[in-house]
Amino acid sequence: MSKKPLHITNGTSLTNYLNDLNVKGEMLTWQGMLCEGPTIEDVNSEEFLNVRAKFFSSFYNIDLDIDTIISELDVLNHTENYTEINLWFEYDLFCHINMLAVIKLLQQKQFNLPIYLICSGRVEGSSNLKGLSELSSKQLRNHYKNKIKLTSEDLQLAVTLWGIYCGKDHNLFKPFIVQSSSFNYLSNCLKAHLERFPDNVSGLNIFERNILEIVKNNTIKSKHHLLGYTLNYQGYYGFGDMQISRIIKKLCIFFNEKEDSLMLNRKGHDALIGQHNFLSEIDNNIIYGGVEKFEFQFNKEENKLIKTIINVH
Repeated sequence: MSKKPLHITNGTSLTNYLNDLNVKGEMLTWQGMLCEGPTIEDVNSEEFLNVRAKFFSSFYNIDLDIDTIISELDVLNHTENYTEINLWFEYDLFCHINMLAVIKLLQQKQFNLPIYLICSGRVEGSSNLKGLSELSSKQLRNHYKNKIKLTSEDLQLAVTLWGIYCGKDHNLFKPFIVQSSSFNYLSNCLKAHLERFPDNVSGLNIFERNILEIVKNNTIKSKHHLLGYTLNYQGYYGFGDMQISRIIKKLCIFFNEKEDSLMLNRKGHDALIGQHNFLSEIDNNIIYGGVEKFEFQFNKEENKLIKTIINVH
């Protein structure tokens, strides 16, 4: 059997797109959503899959088919079949954390092949950041032609960052925000991650605050309408419908909802001006890798995470 490239994509829509374009090679679709929920450093383990399955079951009422996942990942046990590995991941936090885990998994599988990155984001002629599936066929082929070969330093950086994400001290990300690498959007993603911990003044993280700003500054007719706005104006997060819908539900204490309108109530306005810290009123204690969201707050003045007072003792 002749060897071929292995493409690891960020989702089914991109896999289908690449197949439609007859891109040569075998496709492995990475279906992870590792920017939410607990993770462990050992991606290549049954424990990792069990931890993820438990999270999806409890937070989203979704049952992961672990046997199917293991079967799909079996291609990574056959390095002899491939000439190179192409990682197709986008500019956002959602994709970047998945990408770090994939690189860690490849390290554990001891792949000794060239690894390339095809990453979308800024596109000439567009003021908006673009996902890979949003590119024209010409643009996508051009991205592939200009793919970036990851150095050993790049790969070690990814493994290090994955370890930090699975650990207890996410302030360790800070020095890497200014470190140069082949990951052009990594700095933005690390900043975005630190800012999704609650602000130490309002108790809202930057993403939650932006949702309240959308409601304040636009005519929003329903939660579904708000979901559409948030999907389009979320910057470097890259969250999907399911994630954003859950967050909006947790923010209902800040809204007055009528049949054809959604508006901020007094609490919503107070939260935006920092009149009160609403941390204890927002029921959204999700885990990010190795850290519970409510264990830390983001201090803008010090530009770092600080331990939440109620958890100090």
